[in-house]
Amino acid sequence: MSGSALKTTRLSLLSNVLLAIIKWVTGVLGNSYALIADAIESTSDIFASLLVLLGIKYSSRPADKNHPYGHGRAEPLITFLVVVFLLVSAFVIAWQSINNIRVPHEAPHAFTLWVLGGIILWKELSYRWVMQNGIKSNSSSLKAEAWHHRADALTSVAAFTGISIALIMGKGYESADDWAALFSSVLIAYNAYRIFRPALGEIMDEQNYDELKIEIRCVSAGVTGVEDTEKLYIRKVGMKYHVDLHAMVKGTLTVKEGHDIAHRLKDTLLEKIPSIENVLIHIEPDK
Repeated sequence: MSGSALKTTRLSLLSNVLLAIIKWVTGVLGNSYALIADAIESTSDIFASLLVLLGIKYSSRPADKNHPYGHGRAEPLITFLVVVFLLVSAFVIAWQSINNIRVPHEAPHAFTLWVLGGIILWKELSYRWVMQNGIKSNSSSLKAEAWHHRADALTSVAAFTGISIALIMGKGYESADDWAALFSSVLIAYNAYRIFRPALGEIMDEQNYDELKIEIRCVSAGVTGVEDTEKLYIRKVGMKYHVDLHAMVKGTLTVKEGHDIAHRLKDTLLEKIPSIENVLIHIEPDK
């Protein structure tokens, strides 16, 4: 699935480049800092997309002598860098918004609303498409990329609201545009947390794979010679899973018979559940 993830990231990167250009030009010509703040966020998305592209390529490398579990852990590490980009963007936007609120200025132009309307639709569709591919490929960095699009859509909604208030209410409400940008910075920081938390869980090997565990136990129960399963631990490495499984067999079996069952169980799990990269089977005698 790494090929699909790479294609999705490249298209997402192209989308971010085009949107950043549109937002910068419209924000400057339309005198809207909320839109300029949106442009700053999109510009940070460009660098974040480049990082995601790098992470997916590196994490797809096969296992070697120094990395017997592969290079998949590069993915959550890249996700952490993406979070840093988001937080820096949020800080820059908040800082400039507060400065703009203190200084009187002209209201934004009405045409910026039409541009924002198209951007909101574009980014929400981008979020849904990238997230769908992130779920299919089981890529944490691609899911982070999807949340970038959702954050962008939300900041655009905030900008749309602020500009609308400034235009409708008229003189004295010009700073509504800047308040919208400040609100956008809070949304960006919140989305940074939503991206960070799952990646941290992946690095810490949190056991949040209940559905996969049920599937593994069901498949194991259908393998000849397996009486039951006990301990089951799962770690996510990149887009794949590594499984440690204790399988119970009859205590009267020979070592070779238990060994054969373990191999049969491993081969069955790898065949039936493609998202599993490797399985370590520990044989336990039935009590």
